Order: sequence, then structure tokens, then C-alpha cells
Amino acid sequence: MDQIDICLLKLLQENARMTISELSKQLSLSRPSITERLNRLQEQGIIDGFSARICPKKIGRDVVVYIQLSEIKILSYIDFEEWIKNDPDIVECHRLTGAVSYLLKAAVTGMDHLSSLIDRLTPYGNVNTSIVLSSPVSFRCITPHSALQE
Repeated sequence: MDQIDICLLKLLQENARMTISELSKQLSLSRPSITERLNRLQEQGIIDGFSARICPKKIGRDVVVYIQLSEIKILSYIDFEEWIKNDPDIVECHRLTGAVSYLLKAAVTGMDHLSSLIDRLTPYGNVNTSIVLSSPVSFRCITPHSALQE
């Protein structure tokens, strides 16, 4: 990965809807060159996909919460992970090392909705919630570590 690839990744993370023509102008490369680089980055799994970032509050999910699940009471992590993948309130799920087994991020409509989610999670382990008050950094572009040192 060279500096142009890193710039391409930054541009796409800032605006994944940029056209090949716009990327071509920004990076002073031909459209076929940009297309080739994009294809290579996707084939290598560096670009994992393209999506839109949605503001939870704008779609009625006024409460964003992080949930720590510890002292797991399940027989199979695989079964739990399959169950959690199908819960529409969970927007992220991470299996962790240490005292906390899972860190979940959820977006719910209010306290009643949160209470229902907690009730659904309680059979699986101890639940500890933290409600998000604000997000001074809700998204940040990431690049290879070497790019940060230059």
C-alpha cells in the first residue's frame, strides 16, 4: 500500500459516495487507475464494504447505550452470537478478553425499550449499561499506522 492508496482510503472514509471521476481529480490519477486500486483494496479485504452512517436520533432511536455482558451463563458462545446477530437493537457486538465477555452497542427508542433489551440479555449473564450522553468522536478515518507517523 502506497501513499496514494492511503489518500484514497481517507477520501472514501470521508465520503464513500465519491465517484471514480471525483477520486480521479482529487488524486490526479486516471479513472482506470483509481478503479484498479479500488478493486485491489477490495480483493485484499482492506476495503470491507461501503455503507451509510445513520444518525440514530433522526430515526427515532434516541438512546444509544453500551452494554457490558460478563459472567456469561451460556453453554455455547456460537449460539449466543447467532442470537445477538438477529437482535435489531444491537448495532455492534464485540467479544472481549478480561472480566467483560461482550461489549454491545445498542440504539433504542427510550427507557422502556432499553428495559426490554436488558430483560432479553439478563438470562445470558450480568448486564452493565452505560448510556451515551454525547459523542465528541463518533467516527474517525483510520489509515495504516505508518501513515500516522509521516
